[in-house]
Amino acid sequence: MTSDDQLDLFSPAQRRERIVDWQVPAPVARVAMGLSGMDAILGIRDGRLPPPPFARLIGFTMAVVEPGRIVMELEPREDLENTIGLLHGATAAALIDTAMGCAISTRLEAGQSSVTLDLKMTFLRPLSTRSGLISAEGKVMKLGRQTSYTEGFVRDGKGALAVHATATFSMIGATT
Repeated sequence: MTSDDQLDLFSPAQRRERIVDWQVPAPVARVAMGLSGMDAILGIRDGRLPPPPFARLIGFTMAVVEPGRIVMELEPREDLENTIGLLHGATAAALIDTAMGCAISTRLEAGQSSVTLDLKMTFLRPLSTRSGLISAEGKVMKLGRQTSYTEGFVRDGKGALAVHATATFSMIGATT
């Protein structure tokens, strides 16, 4: 690579900027903990509660909310790409972890929550800005008092399976 090539890589024409704003999460979390998980998730989806800052940063939204099932959507953008022109794997991981965690939330009572203990993902095909609208579906497979299990799928805009995931969540807060 010549020094002229490096200069072109840093030229103003190659720069992009993205501004992200969000609401402070702690007050939203306090309100959400007073709601059933389903009511909190519907509140976020329907705009009665602000979305988490990370959702604003990545840019995903909830498309489907059902008891034990969530579908998140993301329109892929170049700011989520890695140096080989594919979406960074962490994008899919964040999307599927959120879908599976929210799926569990839809089944919880007020004062309950969960955290991811483990996340196992198998990447089956790459995603890129050419993938079209990406969807991640999380489903509750087993809801326990202390530990819950989910399964998730990420699909590209043509419906092709890109990622399969399973996760274990630790239940915290009030007990059922």
